[in-house]
Amino acid sequence: MGFYDEEKTALDYIAMAEGYDGNLLIAAMSQHLPEGAEVLEIGIGPGKDLNILSSRYRVTGSDNSRFFLERYRQLNPTADLLELDAVTLKTDRKFDCIYSNKVLHHLDENDLVRSLERQNTLLNSGGYTMHSFWSGSGVDEMHGLKFHYRTEDSLRATFSEHYDIISQVPYEELEANDSIYVLARVT
Repeated sequence: MGFYDEEKTALDYIAMAEGYDGNLLIAAMSQHLPEGAEVLEIGIGPGKDLNILSSRYRVTGSDNSRFFLERYRQLNPTADLLELDAVTLKTDRKFDCIYSNKVLHHLDENDLVRSLERQNTLLNSGGYTMHSFWSGSGVDEMHGLKFHYRTEDSLRATFSEHYDIISQVPYEELEANDSIYVLARVT
């Protein structure tokens, strides 16, 4: 059982994440993605961003944590949810945008590349990705979870293989420039 599947640790995460959401990311994405577009969120966690996305888009939420999926489904019985791993993304559905907020930082460089390649195949022509990461270098580990920090240069190199980068912006989540988001479009 993983960190996000155990009720106690998942609830601890929910409490820790209180007050944080993807409004900034979604606002930036909304400047390019039309209302009503099909969006897949990777890693819904407690579902805050999924709720925000739902007000503008047709969304499918996904997570690798059954706890988060079941918890969200109890509160939103008609939600479109998939149990997906962020690397393999085993679905045959297509989307106009794939979104995540501080989820892909758990992936090492090889798995991040694999995930972005797979996302490319799930996107409709001209589709977008919007992902946020912790800014910096190195890897931290907490509670068995790895956090891979990324620089603007490393993200540019990784994304530019399959995407045109629309914007890559440092922003503040906890402290100045501790985060980066990348909005990119299929080439």
